[in-house]
Amino acid sequence: MPAAPTVEVPASGETVAVATQMADAADDPAIWARAGGVNFAGKHHDGIILGTDKKAGLYVFGLDGQSLQFLPEGLLNNVDLRSEGDGFVAGASDRGRMGVALYRFAGTGELAPAGFVKSDVVEPYGFCMGRIDGALIAVLIAKDGEVREYALAPGPDGFTGTERRRYAVGSQSEGCTVDDASGALYIGEELKGVWRYPLRGPAGTRTLVAEIGDGRLVADVEGTTLIRDRGRTLLLVSSQGDSAFAVWDVSGAAGAERYVGRFRVAAAGAVDAVTGTDGLDAWTGAIGPYGSGLVVVQDDVNDGGAQNFKLVDWARIRAALGL
Repeated sequence: MPAAPTVEVPASGETVAVATQMADAADDPAIWARAGGVNFAGKHHDGIILGTDKKAGLYVFGLDGQSLQFLPEGLLNNVDLRSEGDGFVAGASDRGRMGVALYRFAGTGELAPAGFVKSDVVEPYGFCMGRIDGALIAVLIAKDGEVREYALAPGPDGFTGTERRRYAVGSQSEGCTVDDASGALYIGEELKGVWRYPLRGPAGTRTLVAEIGDGRLVADVEGTTLIRDRGRTLLLVSSQGDSAFAVWDVSGAAGAERYVGRFRVAAAGAVDAVTGTDGLDAWTGAIGPYGSGLVVVQDDVNDGGAQNFKLVDWARIRAALGL
């Protein structure tokens, strides 16, 4: 089926390329900021972006796209984070050690390892974090669609994880995101669509939010993220097969999701267009020069170098979609 109508939005910036000179290296970003800015590695930044090089480790970038730190942690696939105190806790699916690698930023200094949760899944793949009823959780998705939820707790040697629930999506899955406010978990099943799981309900119960086959999503379904805008909660999904992003309003109850539209990220000046995105993330509200929010997406083909991440002004996406 032909793709649904799609608007174009210019890129606003990009990060430097990851070091691995391979076609499949950069994978997934996560964004963080706080009021008044971030003191990272002794310098002020309006916000920071984490990004995985899934062959080598984890980067920290500034909003100007420059690399601020690299942790040579090995085969990290997806990354996510949640604020804690003056900083945040981050986690990543680790295909080398087979589990969840955890990190902490205390509000100053740099990002540091903060524990590891060993898993029994065959190959860690997708990953996201959330807070449910005040408790920090990690969701690990295996390449075959097996899901493990872990309750995280701080300890003397970093965070530990206790299995909370387990279930299976059904086939290869990766992108996921948690809506802390509603207690919903969204998982992208790559050849099927996007599912909504209640984190407070019976394990494995779900609603199909978006399905491949109507032109809105073209396989593979990859990254998923949420942004809150003008009282709405919007779900952004990477339609990797045609290098686009589809958007749904998921503010209502499960089953009442409303399709909003699709966009692509076009070239702007020296920044090339985005193709074949794996992971993406969004920041709600002002962050640095992005007064309404920021979307960061992985770019499969970065002109002139290895893969990297592109920055997109949410205000431009909102205007192009007529929101």
